[in-house]
Amino acid sequence: MSGPVPAEGTVVVVGASLAGLRAAEEVRHLGHTGPVVIIGDEVHAPYDRPPLSKQLLAGTWDVLRVHHHAPDRLDTLGLDFRLGSRVTGLDVAGRSVVTEDGSELGYDGLVIATGARARTLPGTAGHPAVRTLRTLDDCLGLRSDLEAAGAGARVVVIGAGFIGAEVASTCHGLGCAVTVVETLATPLARVVGEEMGEACAGLHRDAGVHLRLGVGVVSIDGGGAPGSGQPTTVRLDDGSSVDADVVVVGIGVDPAVDWLAGSDLVLDDGVRCDERLFAADRVVAAGDVARWHHPVLDADIRLEHWTNAAEGGPVAARNLLAGSGAAEPYAPVPFFWSDQYGAKIQVLGRPAPGDEVVVVDGSVEDRRLVALYRRGDRLAAALAISRPRQLMGYRPLLAAGASFAEAMASAGG
Repeated sequence: MSGPVPAEGTVVVVGASLAGLRAAEEVRHLGHTGPVVIIGDEVHAPYDRPPLSKQLLAGTWDVLRVHHHAPDRLDTLGLDFRLGSRVTGLDVAGRSVVTEDGSELGYDGLVIATGARARTLPGTAGHPAVRTLRTLDDCLGLRSDLEAAGAGARVVVIGAGFIGAEVASTCHGLGCAVTVVETLATPLARVVGEEMGEACAGLHRDAGVHLRLGVGVVSIDGGGAPGSGQPTTVRLDDGSSVDADVVVVGIGVDPAVDWLAGSDLVLDDGVRCDERLFAADRVVAAGDVARWHHPVLDADIRLEHWTNAAEGGPVAARNLLAGSGAAEPYAPVPFFWSDQYGAKIQVLGRPAPGDEVVVVDGSVEDRRLVALYRRGDRLAAALAISRPRQLMGYRPLLAAGASFAEAMASAGG
């Protein structure tokens, strides 16, 4: 059991992320009068990640627009930001964290919101033409590379997941010649299934983006900085190769938990938490880093979605202050979206590759549709392409654990 945090106690939030900021805001909104310290390894104040692969990368937004609050708005919350500082250790029993300069900070309540880090391809560290996209600095660096490469730049995106697809879409919109390389035969098949993955592939093809599917990357050879006139060669395992001015690696992320080694927390594809987001006494986790037991789905899950960070941060804070005895389970309906080539893909619930998929509105050919996912006799998920209003009617059904028959009746089927 975890007791409530004293009103004058110190709350430490590790991670100046969306989840971390929302948690800190909730602590103040609940009337907590003690210190609230946010430690972040980036030098930037908390910002929104979705625009990094879209509006900010395209140059249609400036940097100020991606920040969650103007500095004067943050000042009114009385938060102690310690940015550009990395936490290297946690002592659960002693209720303290250690930063990279060796200093120790005690807490009465701790929120872990360190998010995730982009995976990299072995052997590409330091390559001047290879980028990942996770942070604000990543985005600004990639945008600079695209500008240096000039009109018609050849961009190879490795990975056709949502980040890779959004980068491909944005680069295509900037006039780049884009090739997407994906090891799966169908993009996103593990996330939305084969049929809807093929619909997403159609968005690339409709735009004229070149898909290289079912192939992996063997090496990235040669090349200089974008604009140098020295192309980089991406060699594939089918013996072919693609020349590029800019290479973007979008092969997923890993939870940022290295600093928790030896802390006695259970690390299992993230920080393992109970259904109330407690990882230990007076310790909660939220956002991409949290793996918790979802009481409705009856499964341990970790979600890398903006909505999970926005919703989970406040729940973690409320539960932390209240203590585990008065805490409430966290049972959201998972929701995420992606904007690609002018289409909006939205998903409610958790699709799985083995689900039966039924298109109940529109068609794959038109790239405008609503599809329902059946698992056993239950509604497991719903997906829409450019049908936002129609999709949202299925949220209450998913929250209630509705049967597939009920969902079909709601769809008029």
